[in-house]
Amino acid sequence: MKVNGKDYRTVWMEGSVIKMIDQALLPHRFNVIDIKNLEELKKAINDMNIRGAGAIGAAGGYGIAQAALQANDADFFAKVNSAADELKRTRPTAQNLFTVIDGILKKTAGIRDTGKAREETVKEAQYYADLDAESCRKIGMYGAGLIKDGAKVSTHCNAGWLAFVDWGSALSPVYYAVKEEKKNVFVYVDETRPRCQGANLTAWELLQEKIPHTIIADNVTGALMWKGKIDLVIVGADRIARNGDVANKIGTYSSAVAAKENGIPFYVAAPITTIDPNCESGKSIPIEERNQDETLYMYGINDSGNYSRVRIAPEGCTALNIGFDVTPAEYIKGIITEKGIFQASEKGVEEILKGSINV
Repeated sequence: MKVNGKDYRTVWMEGSVIKMIDQALLPHRFNVIDIKNLEELKKAINDMNIRGAGAIGAAGGYGIAQAALQANDADFFAKVNSAADELKRTRPTAQNLFTVIDGILKKTAGIRDTGKAREETVKEAQYYADLDAESCRKIGMYGAGLIKDGAKVSTHCNAGWLAFVDWGSALSPVYYAVKEEKKNVFVYVDETRPRCQGANLTAWELLQEKIPHTIIADNVTGALMWKGKIDLVIVGADRIARNGDVANKIGTYSSAVAAKENGIPFYVAAPITTIDPNCESGKSIPIEERNQDETLYMYGINDSGNYSRVRIAPEGCTALNIGFDVTPAEYIKGIITEKGIFQASEKGVEEILKGSINV
């Protein structure tokens, strides 16, 4: 990704310090923060300074590498395993976090020499980060074929650069279609309440790339579909079950139902690391419930130019803040992966996983 003309990844590592773009400050301020220890990383994930399935997965991998670099030989394995357990508890829905951490631990499980284990842990963490970026580039390459010149694409939440290490998932086909194939594409950006990742992050990304777009309230999407204003829907995923059901940001299910009712193809874009082969269906996916304040309050720049929080609901009210919903496979036209486009079904998921990385 380019920010002010400079290339960035969403998260990376320098020495034993994890560096990440602070997504909580966007779009009003661009800042890179340093994460120096496990507690800081857990807080950054919980507070959504970093969010998005792939980015959380890469950050978790770097967290294991950081723990390995900081641990003494005497307590090396205990420290690394403890860091893995604590990081897994930060965000329960996004599968990439579990895939990366378990992949690193499995790769280094037979190594008893702490020096060698430390070296391999760091190497594996970087492998998964690079894999995420390359997988997302290939998602763009395959998904771009679905986008015709002049297409109007709808998306939900943020599944672009910021949600992964680079390129993104749902936005990657748009970027590839525009940058590599020189197509004209227009994007309808769902605001995505309550945290407004669409309005804050997706719109900011598209602005950086000079891709035409407009922000709409979440409830506008169905009306635009009914009017024939949307040609295609591409969303990301936080976890894909073995039967093709998909968990994604709350509001995705509504978009999928409206798309099917209006005969509009609805695609899910995600790297293989998002698939949970041990999860039978969407009913088994753990759904995160977040702090009610995210719904009762909003953040933004006021007329005086100051960043502030304002309450938008009456005092005394409570809020139910469910972070994700599940879209059944029957509503999904296909799953766009780094290996190609597959059916959202048990057979399709089996095909995706054949010969894939060790998940």
